[in-house]
Amino acid sequence: MPEPNPDLATPEPPAPHLLAAAHPAEPPAAPLLAAISEPANPAGWIAGLRDEPAVLGLVLSGSQAHAGMPTPHSDHDLHVITADEAPAWLTALDGFRSPHLDLVVMPLAAFRRRALPGDEYGWARYAYVHARLLFDRLGGTIGELLDRKRTLSPAEARRHADGHLDAYLNQTYRSLKSHRDGRPELAHLDAAESLPFLLESLFALHRRVRPYNKYLEWELSRHPLGAPTWQAGTLLPRLRRILATGEPAAQRALFADVERLARARGHGEILDSWGTDLLLLRPPSRPDRESP
Repeated sequence: MPEPNPDLATPEPPAPHLLAAAHPAEPPAAPLLAAISEPANPAGWIAGLRDEPAVLGLVLSGSQAHAGMPTPHSDHDLHVITADEAPAWLTALDGFRSPHLDLVVMPLAAFRRRALPGDEYGWARYAYVHARLLFDRLGGTIGELLDRKRTLSPAEARRHADGHLDAYLNQTYRSLKSHRDGRPELAHLDAAESLPFLLESLFALHRRVRPYNKYLEWELSRHPLGAPTWQAGTLLPRLRRILATGEPAAQRALFADVERLARARGHGEILDSWGTDLLLLRPPSRPDRESP
């Protein structure tokens, strides 16, 4: 093997352990590693990655893709989509983390299914909802695959809304039943646990992906769900009240709005499967089911 060119050597590479698996015949691209070792140099990272023929696409996610959200502590979350037979030194960069850069490296085959139903990274789908496409060597294919992840298909939305609506009903019912039976502390815990299910179903009822909590106010403010009931200034105080107190009246008032929305969107079957148990969830002023 030829001696390495000292002019290309990268002093103190950013993450030597990530390159340990590289094949001896595939020396890492020192200029690229030098670029990603430099803080506050996004243009250098992107240019270096674009110059690597095995890189097919670049996608920016996280705070840097949400206007108004970055802080001085925010890094750049960069997803690198490679050819399925990429060099080992490049695939070994998957998981590289520094105070300024977080790399996710995956082959095209993995990106096709990434965060979609059945994928082990389904929990990460919101990362792609507002992600920015920085580079697409395939003339639009990467962009099309990214757009597929941004919203729920009608079938996905129905399944997701049904399952999480049922879970929200179950958790709220448990909370109100414990209140009725004189267990307010346990009821409060169930009330808090109901809210993730509520948010999953609420966004799915609009064919939307639930945002990470960090972006909930941003999402509701910049991309409203529609009705004033679900706008940030209305919904967030209601959620905070339930989290803080577990108050039965607050839970019932919120459920009344959820029931109206779910029936209007065609999910009445899930609600009706609860039979007379719904009476415990409804405000006292509306004991009977209302039409949407």
